[in-house]
Amino acid sequence: MNHNPIYVALDLPRLDAAEALARRIKDHVGGIKLGLEFFCAHGHHGVHELAKVGLPIFLDLKLHDIPNTVAGAMQAIHVLQPTIVTVHASGGRAMLEDAKAAAGEHTKVVAVTVLTSLDDDDMGAIGYAHRASDQALRLAELAHGAGVDGIVCSGHEVGDIRRQWKDGFFVVPGLRPADGVLGDQKRSVTPRAARDAGASVLVIGRPITRAEDPVAAARAIEGTL
Repeated sequence: MNHNPIYVALDLPRLDAAEALARRIKDHVGGIKLGLEFFCAHGHHGVHELAKVGLPIFLDLKLHDIPNTVAGAMQAIHVLQPTIVTVHASGGRAMLEDAKAAAGEHTKVVAVTVLTSLDDDDMGAIGYAHRASDQALRLAELAHGAGVDGIVCSGHEVGDIRRQWKDGFFVVPGLRPADGVLGDQKRSVTPRAARDAGASVLVIGRPITRAEDPVAAARAIEGTL
């Protein structure tokens, strides 16, 4: 895997625009994250096209269904050879185990704990009795026991989780530079803070993709790490 921990989130509506942007910034990021919006719009073809840029592909599909269905979905994306694929930890131990068993040999399966768009008030409204940070820790423990490679969590939790799971693979999304706009992110930290806390991969989207100069923005973030 590329030593640069930055994976740029390229959930753009036009495939040609996504590919052009990826080629512009490829020397300043370590991989490409393609999420549900991109995959629903462009499917396997879109992933194949972005793979031609030559960077590792992170398929952020957040699979969450009964174990058999998730295993089937994982098998269906073998041909895309993703470096990372996400599933939801809240799908339960059996689903996590089947997802890992069905994944490609070189694909890391990481389990999403608590979305970075949720805070403690949201957790209560959903019906969880725990704070967002506590729930993330509980789901990380479940994921570890199920044998997946790592988890997705906010930068607020990654340090505590890493102390318990020393060889885990930790993906931290929702990052914003110190002067960045939070948008829909409620539990955000800076890329440097997440890296210092133990993040393996830093997912950064809008601060790069919507910047006036994406190359300069990617270089500036890279320079803080």
